[in-house]
Amino acid sequence: MRITTKFVATIDLPGKYADDGAPGLFLLVREHTNKRTGATFLRKSFVQRLTIHGKRVDLGLGSPKWGATTVSQARAKALANYRIARNGGDPRNGHGAPTFRAALDAVLKIQREGWRDASKSEAQWRASLDTYAATLMHRPVDRITAADILACLAPHWHDRAETMRRVRQRIGVVMRWAATQGHRGDDPSHAVGAALPKQNGNHRNHHKALPHAQVGAAVAKVRESCATTAAKLCFEFAVLTAARSGEARLATWQEIDFEAAMWTVPAERMKAGKAHRVPLSNRALAILHEARDVSDDTGLIFPAPTGKALSDSTLSKLLRELDVRAVPHGFRASFRMWCADTGLPRELAEACLAHVVKGVEGAYQRSDLLERRRLLMEEWALYVGSSNIVALRATS
Repeated sequence: MRITTKFVATIDLPGKYADDGAPGLFLLVREHTNKRTGATFLRKSFVQRLTIHGKRVDLGLGSPKWGATTVSQARAKALANYRIARNGGDPRNGHGAPTFRAALDAVLKIQREGWRDASKSEAQWRASLDTYAATLMHRPVDRITAADILACLAPHWHDRAETMRRVRQRIGVVMRWAATQGHRGDDPSHAVGAALPKQNGNHRNHHKALPHAQVGAAVAKVRESCATTAAKLCFEFAVLTAARSGEARLATWQEIDFEAAMWTVPAERMKAGKAHRVPLSNRALAILHEARDVSDDTGLIFPAPTGKALSDSTLSKLLRELDVRAVPHGFRASFRMWCADTGLPRELAEACLAHVVKGVEGAYQRSDLLERRRLLMEEWALYVGSSNIVALRATS
């Protein structure tokens, strides 16, 4: 029903009377007894039922007695409260600023549109902030101070340097969003920098990589392991093509041109957002033929036993279990070191890795050097294969 002023004045039965003019609004009519005289009377009030931070609460919006709160005023209050709660705020604290968690949700909704692997990136954001910024989560963003952020970062600022820098950066993104929405006037994460000490070894941690002379032995160890055929082939294929893990794990048969000995990685799976042609060596082609035996109807070249793509942790876990002191991405570094040690031109090596060449050089260098890369990738496959054979002989 839609409550009217006349209804409020004349209703004489206790109960809850919902109003469709605002979310959760109702007129509460209760019977009370005067303790001194024993007389009974009705007490009326406007109440709103809302869900705030996952909990259902009733908010008193005032009494219509003597015109203190009119129906229209109650509706206006209820609508304002609903908007605050919907945006993650708490109308009971006197302001409409959302909590840090609600602001984080809003930021991630914006960010995921530009992330190539949105689910992985979002999971990393949430995991890091849930772990190291838990004390901020239920606090309104306009109540978060530089001291609060410092308390999150300081305990692990030295022993988990890279993680803490990322946490600080992510908190800053949320705070800047809050500022742009008018919930606060500054980003307190900037002020934290003056209070944080210089980190020991304040440099970016590189991916663990093997010297290129040890790559063949690593490939041999993986091939002799008890891992699934798809995982073993995927790892070797990624090493021989100097590809990123995700590029290889998600490769499909449609991307392969056997006649031209070419793998074309689509733009949406490339870090630079541009399709990349990869010339395939004889060994890489042989791997693909072996992969035919484990292929299924998903179209994936290296499917997991579940029929889905191999997870991003499959290859990393395999290397850890085999005590290979490197991560999958590190084999790109091994390839790059081999290129440098054999005196290959820089632009050729960078083209193999699909790195974007910036500045003046990038403006003029527009060829992907395909045929020169074809010779180079065959040499790399032979180099890895020869070391592979030596490693297998040493263990037999």
